[in-house]
Amino acid sequence: ICQFRKTRRLLDKSKTFHVTCGVTICIFSVLHVAAHLVNALNFSENYNEDFLSLNAANYRGEDPRKLLFATVPGLTGVIMVLVLFLMCTASTYAIRVSNYDIFWYTHNLFFVFYMLLMLHVSGGVLKYQTNLEEHPPGCFNPNKTLRQNMTVPKVFEEPFPDYTTEPFPEDLPVPEPFVQNNFMRICSEEPKFQSHFPETWFWISGPLCLYCVERLYRYIRSNKPVTITSVISHPSNVLEVRMMKDNFKARPGQYVILHCPRVSALESHPFTLTMDVLMKWRSWYSWFTLAGRQTEAWKRIRGSACPTDTKATFGVHLKVVGDWTERFRDLLLLHSNQDTEILPIFQQRRYPKLYVDGPFGSPFEESLNYEVSLCVAGGIGVTPFASVLNTLLDGWQCYKLRRLYFIWVCREIESFRWFADLLCMLHNKLWQENRPDYINIQLYLSQTDGLQKIIGEKYQALNSRLLIGRPRWKLLFDEIAKCNRRKTIGVFCCGPNKISKILHKLSNNSNSYGTRFEYNKESFS
Repeated sequence: ICQFRKTRRLLDKSKTFHVTCGVTICIFSVLHVAAHLVNALNFSENYNEDFLSLNAANYRGEDPRKLLFATVPGLTGVIMVLVLFLMCTASTYAIRVSNYDIFWYTHNLFFVFYMLLMLHVSGGVLKYQTNLEEHPPGCFNPNKTLRQNMTVPKVFEEPFPDYTTEPFPEDLPVPEPFVQNNFMRICSEEPKFQSHFPETWFWISGPLCLYCVERLYRYIRSNKPVTITSVISHPSNVLEVRMMKDNFKARPGQYVILHCPRVSALESHPFTLTMDVLMKWRSWYSWFTLAGRQTEAWKRIRGSACPTDTKATFGVHLKVVGDWTERFRDLLLLHSNQDTEILPIFQQRRYPKLYVDGPFGSPFEESLNYEVSLCVAGGIGVTPFASVLNTLLDGWQCYKLRRLYFIWVCREIESFRWFADLLCMLHNKLWQENRPDYINIQLYLSQTDGLQKIIGEKYQALNSRLLIGRPRWKLLFDEIAKCNRRKTIGVFCCGPNKISKILHKLSNNSNSYGTRFEYNKESFS
């Protein structure tokens, strides 16, 4: 299991590996372009008639720009540099946040880049020698040397070449002035060069074929639109979308990719699954019945979906922060002035077509496979843990997890309402089963504006766990390590990079209690 976790964490670094490869390509492309610019200038200025087959220029003093823009290798190289420049600049954080469409469309120019790369080598600039046996490197050509070193009268300048084109007699010894050492070999003919056969396609075609097969498989898997059962608008610009799809199965912590053609023809985005109603609605109903109350939360669940044996209802929470999510929200809440819109399937209005690809795995699937787990969420980063908490609500006995530390940091008090009902239900369920120590909930509010809005009897269990300020991570790790001596604790984080870096650093630090922390971070591929 340990080896599987290490392999899984390496695979979850696919995005980091992708960025590293991109930066490496950019660095070596700059060196490659600089070298060829120098070569183009040298081919023009140092043109030599003795090496016509190696010269890319046609004559001495030829304009280097002609070599760059009037040849297949030069023109394709210039276009590839422009494509790579667009892809790199559009991949910066500022452009991704301000206009994701620019990043998406320019990044898909990689296909054009690879097509040009295969044409780039077809110009035959790179050549190799075909007669190495007859003309080994550094060999001695006596005929050429005699012709270059002997002074001939002008009267014999014309007929002289006719008498010197014959090979040097093999049975005669080579004159001493032309032999530098006893190991020098004699050339029997002039060197001959030939262009390399293009091999770039051999290295590119394989990955491109795998990519095309994977895209085709994903297209077939997601070609049927899902049925949107309800749309709920939560505080702090968060939208909850509940859907139904045939034969949909997912594990806690996984995510799906949503594609809405009316929002964007090619653009799609990943969102973590926050609920799967197929198996939960009966257990939730039983809990509410035993509690003797039909609350608003149960009414939402009951009215949103009625799962069947072949269809699963699942949901995602998305924060409206970009142009895609804004357009998607406007389409879903069109002609609706209410904050919450939940209609039964037979009464629901016509939503835009929505396609779902997935589910895909994530590190948070391992949160239930540790004996102790620390889950840290920042704002909307709580979504991966929502499905984990939903799973524990169904039953925690079948999992290895025996203690869960749940830390949730938000700027606004209203953000806690996204999953306040879920946290309260899980807390009450564990208290009824005499396991109040199973989950340790800590809610941190970084800003104190509007603190009075959440105070009330409905969330009394959460009010006592609400703290003002930011967590003191070092003390928190020391306390967890002290309470779980000589154990391996899984650390899972989904939030800002600042929090992620702090947790990663603390997880790698040693402690005096023999406790080992294994760090896992959400990273959409």
